[in-house]
Amino acid sequence: MRRPDQQTTTRPTTDPAPGTGTGADAPADTAPDGAGEQGHRPAGTGPAAQGHPARDTGDLTTEAVLAPYLRGQAADFLRSLRLHHEHSAPADAGGHDAAAATRALRRAARRISGSLHTFRTALDPHWADQLRAELAWLSGVLAREHAYANRLTRLVEALHQLSGPALPAARGARAAGESAASDAQGRAALGVGAARAGALLERRLTLARTRSHSAALQALGSSRFHAVADAVALLASDVPLAPGTTGRTAEALLEPAERAEQRLLAAVAALPPADSEPYNEAQDAAWHQARLLLRLHRYAHEVVLGAAAPALASCGHALDLHRDAVEAAAAAAAAARTPRIAPATAYALGVLHADQRHEVEAARAVFRETWPYATALTAS
Repeated sequence: MRRPDQQTTTRPTTDPAPGTGTGADAPADTAPDGAGEQGHRPAGTGPAAQGHPARDTGDLTTEAVLAPYLRGQAADFLRSLRLHHEHSAPADAGGHDAAAATRALRRAARRISGSLHTFRTALDPHWADQLRAELAWLSGVLAREHAYANRLTRLVEALHQLSGPALPAARGARAAGESAASDAQGRAALGVGAARAGALLERRLTLARTRSHSAALQALGSSRFHAVADAVALLASDVPLAPGTTGRTAEALLEPAERAEQRLLAAVAALPPADSEPYNEAQDAAWHQARLLLRLHRYAHEVVLGAAAPALASCGHALDLHRDAVEAAAAAAAAARTPRIAPATAYALGVLHADQRHEVEAARAVFRETWPYATALTAS
């Protein structure tokens, strides 16, 4: 796995990235010196990466590394589930604690699911595929309520900033000139429809959030969820490994981790260049895929190196903001298609949509600035 300051002149492989199965919010997060043509590490090597010392490759076995990691995440899942039940009781007013427990539950579910995907060849494949699919379902159900709440907050705050009081320069239109007057007029025109646009968004997104909350409660009480919880409880004590995996050397973990890395590098290299046409929603899917592959790479890094990858935190955060802005822009556009809304309301929603698409472009710029492997972005 590559140090952030290490560069390569070899274009990453272009293997198609498979589905990740890490949930709706998903899944957050590359080859050493002397790597081969495709960037794979030779057996028995492994320098420090991301600022953390590498494990001794003799310890990189499924029993010594992968199994304890999965058991630890399963324990975190069960602990978060217990806290969620405690803080969701009718007599408990700790709504914040329940939300924190839900986030921790999703976090553990994503890490288990992502690791089952990346290291599938080291595990019982049928078991891994089945549990990964169920964890993806659970993570997706639990993510929706949180996503709708955040989307509403984001859009209302953006509307307030766009339609707020005129800037000081605009208040003295005579002194500031025609541009200041135009600015004030634009804000005034936007202000007419902003309140109604905000109310429309609140109705739509609050309804969606309420439905998602009900769906999450129903899911947590279902036999399907109890089967998932039982499977994770078994995982906390017993990790089903693939036949013949016991005692295998470092390649059992290094090769899958590096394949995940190569898929990420290929996806980033294929992203549209910075000078591409803005406001192109067709490009969003490629960025979403890069986000999911980055998350898988981060989880593989945690497994193999025993620590998070701090150099990837900023670009991972940028891709999270990119996803949020894309979904907020889509929500504004969907609200603007509401039948029989006033022209001023539609105008405000159109301005809001454009604002969120600008936020999409800004998040892409931040990603490019913080991505630690510059050659992947400049490869042709």
